[in-house]
Amino acid sequence: MKSTGLIGIDTGGTFTDVVYQLVDGSIRVFKVPSTPSDPSQAVLSGLESSGIEEPELVHGSTVATNALLERAGARCALVTTAGFEDLLLIGRQTRGDIYDLDVEKPDPLVPSSACFGLNERIGPQGEVIVALESSECTEIATRIAREGYDSVAICLLHSYANPSHELAMAAALRSAGVSYVSASCEVLPEFREFERCSTTTVNAYVGPVMDRYLENLERAVGSGVRIMQSNGGALSLKVARERAVETVLSGPAGGVVGAHALASAAGFDDIVTFDMGGTSTDVSLCSGVPSRTGESSLEGIPIRVTMLDIHTVGAGGGSVAWADPAGGLRVGPRSAGANPGPACYGQGGRSATVTDANLYLGRLSPDHFLGGTRDLDCGAARTAIEAIAQEVGGGPSEVAAGIVTIANSRMEGAIRVISVERGHDPRDFTLVCFGGAGGLHAAELAASLHMPRVLVPPDPGTLSAYGMLLADIVRDYSRTHIAFMHELNTADTDSLFEELEGQARVEVDSRALRLERTADLRYHGQGFELSVPWHEDSVDTFHRMHSDRYGYADRSRDVEVVTLRVRATVPAGVEVPLPGVIAEDVVAATPASITSTRFGDEDLPTPVYERTTLQPGARLAGPAVVAEYSSTTVIPPDWDGRVDEFCNLVLERNDA
Repeated sequence: MKSTGLIGIDTGGTFTDVVYQLVDGSIRVFKVPSTPSDPSQAVLSGLESSGIEEPELVHGSTVATNALLERAGARCALVTTAGFEDLLLIGRQTRGDIYDLDVEKPDPLVPSSACFGLNERIGPQGEVIVALESSECTEIATRIAREGYDSVAICLLHSYANPSHELAMAAALRSAGVSYVSASCEVLPEFREFERCSTTTVNAYVGPVMDRYLENLERAVGSGVRIMQSNGGALSLKVARERAVETVLSGPAGGVVGAHALASAAGFDDIVTFDMGGTSTDVSLCSGVPSRTGESSLEGIPIRVTMLDIHTVGAGGGSVAWADPAGGLRVGPRSAGANPGPACYGQGGRSATVTDANLYLGRLSPDHFLGGTRDLDCGAARTAIEAIAQEVGGGPSEVAAGIVTIANSRMEGAIRVISVERGHDPRDFTLVCFGGAGGLHAAELAASLHMPRVLVPPDPGTLSAYGMLLADIVRDYSRTHIAFMHELNTADTDSLFEELEGQARVEVDSRALRLERTADLRYHGQGFELSVPWHEDSVDTFHRMHSDRYGYADRSRDVEVVTLRVRATVPAGVEVPLPGVIAEDVVAATPASITSTRFGDEDLPTPVYERTTLQPGARLAGPAVVAEYSSTTVIPPDWDGRVDEFCNLVLERNDA
């Protein structure tokens, strides 16, 4: 059967996931090995295997992320107001652990030798204090071009209030032959100099790498490509090449979009998404809608663009177990990746990983991995587990269980960060698990957090790619405008909103365009804001949101508006498939085989079910293992499972 040409591809650390839609609306999925040295090769392999001749591709890329994490970006220069050349180096005095006396800040992306000061000054209201000399712009641009920098970031004081100096400097650089120029007034026209400078520099640093990658992809595939961005929407290829900073959480965002859509259809609005892949775990909380944030960082580098509020830890199926100098067992953050991968992949890996531990414990069926298309080497896994057991001085079974427990502990901590630490009770949420390894750990995680249930969608290992098919085209626009709400000139704010909306209409040309106004508000004197829908009751809404988030509201304090925002959205037009119906009678589930699986200190006989045979209405009693092409789900002894009308596998604790 022919496909419609719509295809989602998510490049991961171990596998690249491919999801495409047939003309009857049904979905097909498969995986290909990732190619870390050149991710486009895995993408092209996936496209070729799909058989689609003229694809409309929605792509979640890790190119920008990896360029930043591996410090493999462009050779970049920075132009800033004279006297502020060390802005990236100084940063802010805040640190994650205030009691750590040995904090090491990451090196700035641009060394001091590549920072150029421009004699100019604009005030916070946009007034010109020191005029810009065009001759100095030309001189600096000529020097930067002569020294061969790949790209340049421009961040001048208060350019959000008056961008004229930045635009003049950008024009001079382009005239001198610098091909990639990022001006903060275009990337992030907001106050807070350090965060604005950092974000603009990240865009300049990863932009040329992303630009080359997308140019090659367009040459091979054509222009029908959209790129998943960090805010849960998709970007056109052209914009993604200019705004690479908006794609740094491209892949994980697709998973949140897909999980929220499927969980909502099944009647679960309050969820925690749990995406465990080969190299990392991404978690996010959705209380009715996916949570977004304007403040994030990657490896200690601030990135101030709107993105889904996703917390990442280095714990995945490929996380390597190792012994510290004292002989203690540790897991991650180093990963075996796609090559060589876990020892059981038979590609030369010798280090024990979380996947090897699950295989050793009988939780992963060697006969059902990737639908039986790939063999797992149980002997290699056993050798790796025995080797690390000898290093730490324990029995192989106990050490394998310890590897799983340590990985679970790190992932539990990640979920606590986005829930308990932000005023949410995990007991009020359903854990939606996906990713290739998520189902192996989800029930135990939910039990430790006292979460009532786990929802495992169909094909959980490819849900991120599926979410990309659902992603709307989204652009976010912002402009700093600081004023007291009770003194606000509505004509000024309406004019700024209309300017942002006009920009959106030009860049997102569609009759289906939807525009949404929000604003960042705070109490006078605060250093943080909350994003509030913009309407006549915005102040009351802010008080309520502040109370929900921080436990109090002070209606006697003045409220300030800080930043105006417009979100432009064009619906994707893809509906969530709703397979299956509730059976009139409970459908008996027949196991494909029986295996021995270790839970706690016991090895228990455990039925293994093939998920494709489980119909809506089917019920399973733990212990059980449910195997499918893209993932495996473990149901512990004190849990039960059922298949709902949408073919989701719903796990609930059995208190009997």
